[in-house]
Amino acid sequence: MADAHGTKRYDRVLLKISGEALMGDQGYGLHPPTVERIAAEVKSVHDMGVEVCMVIGGGNIFRGLQGSAQGMERTTADYMGMLATVMNALAMQGALEAHGIHTRVISAITMNEVAEPYIRRRAVRHLEKKRVCIFAAGTGNPYFTTDTAATLRANEMACQAIFKGTKVDGVYDKDPAKHDDAVRYDHVSYDEVLQKHLGVMDASAIALARDNNLPIIVFSLDEPGGFRGILAGEGTFTKVSD
Repeated sequence: MADAHGTKRYDRVLLKISGEALMGDQGYGLHPPTVERIAAEVKSVHDMGVEVCMVIGGGNIFRGLQGSAQGMERTTADYMGMLATVMNALAMQGALEAHGIHTRVISAITMNEVAEPYIRRRAVRHLEKKRVCIFAAGTGNPYFTTDTAATLRANEMACQAIFKGTKVDGVYDKDPAKHDDAVRYDHVSYDEVLQKHLGVMDASAIALARDNNLPIIVFSLDEPGGFRGILAGEGTFTKVSD
């Protein structure tokens, strides 16, 4: 965010998006024009001199919870979901590098042929060299969501905020798609998010952010220029912090 002089207030941020954000209006998989549009948004922020890392979900390809609900063993289903996030990360890497941005996919599950293993100090060095780091395969552990992975990586990378890109322009007291009288919060505390089940991120991610005083900025990924606008001190969003 910017101060009164219009300069950026955040030097290093983590962008968290769902796998579904890459589907466009398809019901499944990757929609290349949508991947390209999000890559252009990331480039516009990168061009401001902000160091960017990303975590992308895998729900457009496979959701571990859905798999386990259909009778699949939970651990196996979660690992399949993690592999889906690697596919999304590679697609985003391709789109970013087409824009001339050096990008590293860093996987919590070792797969040396397609991604670097996660080594914290090496990842920090990539960011210092102005490369975009995409953290894939969640935390590498079943039972943890990519929301939790995003909060964990943001803390490890000493990010100043998590930017959570969604389909709506902030956090509402109820689903704005279903309720015309839904009210948007400008600011909400971590504890309110947990107590009111506001669905920003899952409870373990919110608790991890709260314990490390890491703000979460919830904004609309569908708003062109929204990511850059918020970093420049404009736009509509909800800030989750103490």
